[in-house]
Amino acid sequence: MAQQSSDMAASLTRQGQANATGDARALYLKLFSGEMFKGFQHATIARDLVMKRTLTNGKSLQFIYTGRTKAEFHTPGNSILGNSDGAPPVAEKTITVDDLLISSAFVYNLDETLAHYDLRSEISKKIGYALAEKYDKLVFRSIAKGARKASPITKANFLEPGGTQIRVGATTNDSDAYSATGLVTAFFDAAAALDEKGVSSEGRVGVLNPRQYYALIQEVGDNGLVNRDSQGTSRQNGNGIIEIAGIKIYKSMHIPFLGKHGVAYGGTTGEVSPGNLGSFVGDSLDNTVADSDTGINNDYGTAAEVGTKSCGLIFQREAAGCVEAIGPQVQITSGDVSVIYQGDVILGRLAMGADYLNPAAAVELYVGTTAPTAFG
Repeated sequence: MAQQSSDMAASLTRQGQANATGDARALYLKLFSGEMFKGFQHATIARDLVMKRTLTNGKSLQFIYTGRTKAEFHTPGNSILGNSDGAPPVAEKTITVDDLLISSAFVYNLDETLAHYDLRSEISKKIGYALAEKYDKLVFRSIAKGARKASPITKANFLEPGGTQIRVGATTNDSDAYSATGLVTAFFDAAAALDEKGVSSEGRVGVLNPRQYYALIQEVGDNGLVNRDSQGTSRQNGNGIIEIAGIKIYKSMHIPFLGKHGVAYGGTTGEVSPGNLGSFVGDSLDNTVADSDTGINNDYGTAAEVGTKSCGLIFQREAAGCVEAIGPQVQITSGDVSVIYQGDVILGRLAMGADYLNPAAAVELYVGTTAPTAFG
């Protein structure tokens, strides 16, 4: 009886230890998930600016785009069976989820013990940044692609508007991309083009790189183009506070910009590098995001197809769609794996895919005499 009681006590102790370990693991996972998602939400721009849907079954989703219809007078005695021209025409766009996108790091227990800061939370946040960066790059490439496309409506006797490309400045120099005057003019041209093509004024945004954004707010900060309620640091944030022609302006390092991501120096840009750049500042456009590349199921174009003259995007939320099968998540190793390797792998993951939807809602800014050509 005493032995049985002893075994039971030991079993309960082990169970209590296991429960305590499980509770700690759940607490850690909740903490790291919060840090990763906080980092993701802080860094991403595109996710809330386009049409986003969650996929629960299957690997793709269909988006429907309808063209215009007309009003006509009724003739007494005639049956009403829909407009005589068969409108509105409909086009379907399928967006497929790309393969699982991951960012991970191994945290050695000893490093964590010796560190004077919360190493795992910091790493989780940086993982969120990495996922957000890739997310934005793919969505912005899709919008640039759509701006170069004709309407998906192909029904006979119907002509729907396609995308828009607007030249910034009038020289052949890349420095036009940083011209505040040229950018202001381009924004008004874009607003007019979107109005003319019947695109809703709700949800219109523009995305520029940081140097373009700061040049712009210095030029237009006090001439009535900026909401007078925005003062001080709020103007510097680049999070949609400033508007031109009803278009909220954001800044991002992830738009296609003169063949780079977000910024370009030297040449005819007139911009001097601040020096000591990291490998990710002004890096060349990704060249492994075409539909023929591993893990990619949508065509985001090669670097050559995107080209070296794109310098900003203006769009309405219907310009692109994003499908998420797995939202931003964190996973961490546990149990025997942690014991064997004396550390844990922190993994951030998501599964998404993006493509353009309504080209009429997409505007690409470019410099030079020739607009970038369509692809995909």
